[in-house]
Amino acid sequence: MLIALSMGIGTAAYNSSNNILFIALSLLLACLILSGVLSWLNLLGVAWRLRLSPPLRVGQPAVVGLELRNAKRFLPTYGLWFGLSARSVEVGEPPKAESTFTARGIDVRAALAKSEEADARGRLALRERLDPCGEMRLEWMLKPVRRGELEIKLENIGALFPFGFLKKQISGDLRTSVIVWPAPVEYRHFAVSLTRRADSGVRAPRAGTGGDLVALRRYAPGDSHRLIHWKATARTRQLLVQQFSAEQSEGFSLWLDPDPSVWTRAEQFELLISFAATMAEDLFRAGRLDAVALDREPLRSVRRVRDLELFLDQLAVFQRVVGDDELPTSEPERALINSVS
Repeated sequence: MLIALSMGIGTAAYNSSNNILFIALSLLLACLILSGVLSWLNLLGVAWRLRLSPPLRVGQPAVVGLELRNAKRFLPTYGLWFGLSARSVEVGEPPKAESTFTARGIDVRAALAKSEEADARGRLALRERLDPCGEMRLEWMLKPVRRGELEIKLENIGALFPFGFLKKQISGDLRTSVIVWPAPVEYRHFAVSLTRRADSGVRAPRAGTGGDLVALRRYAPGDSHRLIHWKATARTRQLLVQQFSAEQSEGFSLWLDPDPSVWTRAEQFELLISFAATMAEDLFRAGRLDAVALDREPLRSVRRVRDLELFLDQLAVFQRVVGDDELPTSEPERALINSVS
């Protein structure tokens, strides 16, 4: 509209040789040029980066931080906005190439729409000015809807600065990936009468509340003040707490068997993954998780938090496998399977 208005005023000025129209044209072109120069100076020297604090869980809010820094020494920055998107990364083989002559139009449109869809979109606005050599943090609340690998991307950066009638926007090429763990589920533990072996009195090699000192570690928020080792703290000049061995050596091994013939429905399989993740965490907190295994992998011992996190990462990206021989081929077979399910 401004360019069309400038062309109209310029045409009228040259045809009528009116000095007032020439002055109006000069002011309008000067405002356009000044707006572009000020917009360029507004974005000059501004750096940004994405910050995440994993782990992320399905259905639980997470904070995506966008840290800004103005490297200019004299000029502040105003009125920026940042467009963010979160998209689940599909795991598996890419689809086979298909000619658009053989594919149906509705299939092509659906594929294009699916490739552009995102789990969530958000916009962060810089409501206050960013001072020269200053830093600021903007936060976006994100709630993942699916487990697996999540890609968070800064799609665009824009501004209406300085006059508000021209929108300047540049594309962003900043992205980061994070693993989204399954959602925790509720379950009930039923006591079963089993023959239990007596405790052998041998201390377990994992952390617990026993009487044998295993190691010293740095103080973490939530640790009891009674566990602080004051002599070691005074010697190293940092808070150190005592870590004892577990009282008992009896524990559990968790093995997840994702047999497609057993877990026939997708929602049933998702509930299985969430239940396995929840039980693994509960057993680890109780100090009773010895080893874990997924599918046909060998048992892997769990001694540290990192071992548990690796297992949860595996559960997050594990996909349900359905064989070709398990898919019904006729309508009566599909109806029978649906009725049984």
